[in-house]
Amino acid sequence: MSQPDYPKIVLSFEYRGWKIELDQSEEDGQIIYAVWANDDKSSAVAVPYAASQKLAIRYAKQWVDRRLSA
Repeated sequence: MSQPDYPKIVLSFEYRGWKIELDQSEEDGQIIYAVWANDDKSSAVAVPYAASQKLAIRYAKQWVDRRLSA
């Protein structure tokens, strides 16, 4: 039976009005990251997968920037 995957938020910060939350999990023995982006009206998975915290943060900021420029 599969085990539930509860979020493990390891870092949270504000960026351009969005609360960015980095979720750390383990897949096949490798640490991976996903990023949630939350504002006052919505919540979205901005980054479904990143191999490092640095990449996860970069991709999350790019996601927010694209969202705000649309």
